Amino acid sequence: MATKAALSAQPREGNGKGGARKLRSQGRVPAVIYGHGEQTRSLSVDAHELATLFSRIRVENTVITMNIEGDGQPARALVREVQRHAYRDDVLHVDFYQIHAGESITVAVPLRLVGAAPGVKAGGILQHALNEIEVRCLPDHIPEVLDVDISSLEIGDSVRVVQVQPPEGVTFLVDPERTICSVMAPTVAAVTEAEEGAPAEEGLAEPEVIARGRAEDEEGSEGGE
Repeated sequence: MATKAALSAQPREGNGKGGARKLRSQGRVPAVIYGHGEQTRSLSVDAHELATLFSRIRVENTVITMNIEGDGQPARALVREVQRHAYRDDVLHVDFYQIHAGESITVAVPLRLVGAAPGVKAGGILQHALNEIEVRCLPDHIPEVLDVDISSLEIGDSVRVVQVQPPEGVTFLVDPERTICSVMAPTVAAVTEAEEGAPAEEGLAEPEVIARGRAEDEEGSEGGE
């Protein structure tokens, strides 16, 4: 299951750019928290604490315990959106989605290919077409990652979503016939044909040069007359 984590937050007033810039200058990041049946609230979190948390969790599918100052009980939430600076790694704003016990949620779970495909050892090319799967489950059933066994793939073989067994309590929300990965035949033959065709194209240049030379000689002869 996904790693659980905690984060402290404080309520904040106002949503203007000036207030947000002031918060960032104080080492805090503006944020909001919302959810089904919940009123959207404006918060701020410590920038260093947030960066440390994000460095050790899978941001997309980790349930975070939000300890909001002034609330009697912590809130459980998922990160729904992270806005970052255009060319720095600074986080500018975070959206948190509050979740409740017994309420199913939709999240994206990364796929991890495990094993060594015999087809790749034989010269084939492994193509990874699907990197994550959208699933629906209870918050405590969120998988951290889904493993896809490729140890039996020969050249021309593939793995589809239907061939991956979802964990108990987890429902896949993608087409079961979608391809996750496949081993393609090598393309050496096509490259060789292209290389063999190159000298023939170069050979076409010689008659053109000769033709230009003859034309120039003829013009020169006419000029001499």
